[in-house]
Amino acid sequence: MQYQTYLAGIDLDPMIQCYWTLEGPAGSFTQKQTIVPDGCMEMIFHYGDLYQQYLEDGNIILQPRCFVIGQLTRPLEIVATGKTGIFSVRFHPDGFSPFTHLPLSEMENSAIPLERLFGNDGKNVELAILNAPGVSERIKEVEQFLTNRLATAETIDHITRSLIEAIWHSNGQLSVTALSRQSQIKSRRLERRFLSDVGMSPKQLSRVIRLNNIFKKLISGKETSLTALAYEGNYFDQSHFIKEFKQLTGYTPKQYYNDNLKMSALLYGKG
Repeated sequence: MQYQTYLAGIDLDPMIQCYWTLEGPAGSFTQKQTIVPDGCMEMIFHYGDLYQQYLEDGNIILQPRCFVIGQLTRPLEIVATGKTGIFSVRFHPDGFSPFTHLPLSEMENSAIPLERLFGNDGKNVELAILNAPGVSERIKEVEQFLTNRLATAETIDHITRSLIEAIWHSNGQLSVTALSRQSQIKSRRLERRFLSDVGMSPKQLSRVIRLNNIFKKLISGKETSLTALAYEGNYFDQSHFIKEFKQLTGYTPKQYYNDNLKMSALLYGKG
């Protein structure tokens, strides 16, 4: 299985964390894979075989060929149906909002086809990406598409961005009260702002970032003591940490060492 990341061009760097590709032969992911929430929305292009997605009600669907996945607030379970070939745009937590008028909170945990989001323009970029001969051509096509959708160069809400950066640098340990005090914005207004710009509340984003930081430590093998991890994450106690971990990954920390989390470890264990 080959996973590669690429930087965005300077004009789109404020919105895009990276591009990535994942390729592998049939049989690479025969078991159900769990994708862990990380606070970033993604635009996915399957130029290989499609993936099945397990819904919360127990039903199984085929993911669209090309789509945007909304903010994840719970584990996303998928499985390959054959050969893997994925090109993806990973946005910063607030990076997708300049490209759509659809309320981001309505996209939560959902895969929205590009044609539904962008009409004929979505269909055209889908065809261009799927027919492109390589990753450099795919990046060129998607950057042209996204640049054309930007109304102005000033598209990022700088207050929201500064608060996201504060959450990130604190490893998700800043309270909503502290964020409200820092921004001088009342908590309810702050929540509305995050739902609009990020697609989740500041409390949800903090929770996801805090857990993702812990998840990366487990992947790296730098820390395996649950007591130490709970302390580092500033959880109330070990049981609180285990409960949060299971809610966002579907597994307890001791259960996470299995093939079901292999894809998440590959995608998010590089940071």
